[in-house]
Amino acid sequence: MMYRYKLSLVVAIYGVERYIEQFALSALSEWTDGVQYVFVNDGTRDKSMEILERVIAERFSDLGEHIVIVNQENQGLPMARKSGLEAAEGEYILFADSDDWLAEGSLAKVMTTAQQTGADIIYFDLIKEYGNRQSIKREREYDADSKAEWIFNIFNYKSHGYGVTKCFRKAIVEQHTIFTPPLGMHEDIYLMCQIIHYAESIVHLPEPLYHYRKDNEVAMTAEGRRKRHIASSRNLLNLYGNYRSALAGSPIERVADGIVLRGAWHSLIHKVDLWNEFPWLAEAVRQARPKRGYRTALPAQWVAKVVALWH
Repeated sequence: MMYRYKLSLVVAIYGVERYIEQFALSALSEWTDGVQYVFVNDGTRDKSMEILERVIAERFSDLGEHIVIVNQENQGLPMARKSGLEAAEGEYILFADSDDWLAEGSLAKVMTTAQQTGADIIYFDLIKEYGNRQSIKREREYDADSKAEWIFNIFNYKSHGYGVTKCFRKAIVEQHTIFTPPLGMHEDIYLMCQIIHYAESIVHLPEPLYHYRKDNEVAMTAEGRRKRHIASSRNLLNLYGNYRSALAGSPIERVADGIVLRGAWHSLIHKVDLWNEFPWLAEAVRQARPKRGYRTALPAQWVAKVVALWH
């Protein structure tokens, strides 16, 4: 297939009027020949789009032909990214969040690596921003031979699951069935494990090219953690459900037991009935093998298995 651009940067926009100008300036300033920008207005109700359009008009009007704006009713981050992916005309896709910002030289470095290596995935490091401090997060080295280990480590928080640090060939999603996450929690893990699984070549670009904002205090509350755990379990159990009839050789083969044991544990501790929501969960948990190395502690895995006997 012929692509108009080498790289499409896909950006979902919702409720980011405090941050969109910083992001837009950082991203649009990085334009280089072969880059397309796809901004998806996910039905935002604030002034995010007005600010973005002003920045484009005042500072980057010459990039107009390389910018696509997709407008849709609010459907959440996963569907906004899917819409952006469908509108993208680049050989490679890179997601970005509109409340973060790009490091200087980021797009050019990713483009150069893609041109030099032809890899299916180019992944890089990032900088977590905590308001008054920052922390550089280095990634481990992986290649196509170790991609199953990479997926296992992403699911168990030993590697970063961020979609914003993984540039991938659009052909992967065009040539394979890639399921879209229904919810916006651990949606990156859901999506990227599938893309990694189908990649035939992987290259690490060992530079921090992305500034990831991490100063949301609300998300750190106990209620915030509960909501995240429930949404994460629903998302990942949905992913398991898509592959459960053919787990062998699937993107989640090595992490399938960990997914169902974690979902069952979250159902117990957060008092939400995932057992009925996913009718196959109890049987899957009964068959699952507890294992050290999963994100869920080993005793909790065994508790989940015992409770599954009663369902």
